[in-house]
Amino acid sequence: MARGVVDKAPRDEHPQQTDGAGASRPVLSTVVSDDRQTPGTRADVLAGMNLPQSHRSDVFRSLHTPAHPLLVAELGAGPAALARAQRAQTARSLLVGTDLAIAHVAFAAGFGSVRQFNETVQLVFAARPSDLRARARASETANGSSQVNGRESIRLDVDLPVRQPFDAPGVLSFLADRAVEGVESAGVLDDGTLRYARTFHLPHGPGAVEVLAEQTADATWRVRARLELIALSDVGPAVARVRRMLDLDADPSAIDAALAADGALSALVAERPGTRAPGTVDPQEILVRALVGQQISVAAARTHLSRLAAALGSPCASTFSGLDRLFPTPEQILDGVPLPTAGEPLDPQRLLRLPARSIASVVGAARALVDGDLELHVGVDAATVRSALLALPGVGPWTASYVAMRVLGDPDTWLDGDVALLSGARAVGLLDPQSAGRSEHRVLAARAQGWAPWRSYAVMHLWRASSQARSAGASSGRSAGAARER
Repeated sequence: MARGVVDKAPRDEHPQQTDGAGASRPVLSTVVSDDRQTPGTRADVLAGMNLPQSHRSDVFRSLHTPAHPLLVAELGAGPAALARAQRAQTARSLLVGTDLAIAHVAFAAGFGSVRQFNETVQLVFAARPSDLRARARASETANGSSQVNGRESIRLDVDLPVRQPFDAPGVLSFLADRAVEGVESAGVLDDGTLRYARTFHLPHGPGAVEVLAEQTADATWRVRARLELIALSDVGPAVARVRRMLDLDADPSAIDAALAADGALSALVAERPGTRAPGTVDPQEILVRALVGQQISVAAARTHLSRLAAALGSPCASTFSGLDRLFPTPEQILDGVPLPTAGEPLDPQRLLRLPARSIASVVGAARALVDGDLELHVGVDAATVRSALLALPGVGPWTASYVAMRVLGDPDTWLDGDVALLSGARAVGLLDPQSAGRSEHRVLAARAQGWAPWRSYAVMHLWRASSQARSAGASSGRSAGAARER
């Protein structure tokens, strides 16, 4: 482990196994759908993929050949067809969930002309755009405009299609537990609708989203996003990022079936079918949060991060309750968080009230992001991200893997050394409750090999089992104390 690395999971934090062509599948899809938001060209992104050079050349050609066999084999269509289909899906959400003029929908979804938009929607959905809108129920939230940071903002209400089953309470409670004051807000509305809102940076300016999840009569979940944007051209990026944050495009049937095949996990899967592994709308933010959260509780990390955001984050007016600022950028952190001076006592009123080594890790990561020494975005291969992160002072294997899981949506991340995974494994009978020691990590990691390529989802199940066991223990302790008092 590199000198100065502090890399243990927070005490209660819960911050693909593929080969050859299979390793390229998630990156291919991302590069096709999100190339406008990915730093650099497609060639730059592919250069960062952990693929043999010969296979990387095939992948590159597949992105520039209408029907290259590799891309068709991996994703079922060529790049042009995939991009059209993804734009059509965004357009459908806008047609169904907003009252935007059809021409505005076309350009917001990324089409070059209304004619191209009409032809593509007809091809994909066998219906005209006006027919799709006519068949949809009226938008439940009035769309319009408001002022955000002194500029006219666009307000949209968009349905987010989701593969069922979907564990909405699990995803939104995960985000709510880690909500940074002013940047995020969460709760349950009077009618039982789950709510999570946050601000985030978009290509054309600040934006905000309010996610609403309501359970339907058939026990499935309907998910909507209320958006506040500066520009219509940010609709596509905003929707894509929110979908990644909620992990809406996971295949829950395949994941649940694979994990339930292990008897020790079957009860967890049955209790929470459709468990997701939450992603992020801001990769750089996740790195800062992971570094701040090392070796401290979720509650303590929230306190530190909320203080950081209050001091350095740019104000961001929003009509969504509880939101008033953006999470600080790496540049703002670099300018606003001074490095501790060696040999001098730490200022008790310092902005980040962490050990000097932890502060240096946060500042070092911000510097690497600002200088371009670290690329952290959805188009980079998981192995490349881990390697780059491990080169930073204070970043060890747990943090690198956690960031890869949250940023890249890597479905097969295992957080070796995570004590909460051990706790959850004991709770479900995977480990002897009386056992202890490093050997437990090896035993559990070996067992987890059988959960590939879905180990990230096993992590979420075991974290929840750990949390439930901890809560049950605390409740039992309070009951015993009350009995003694009586």
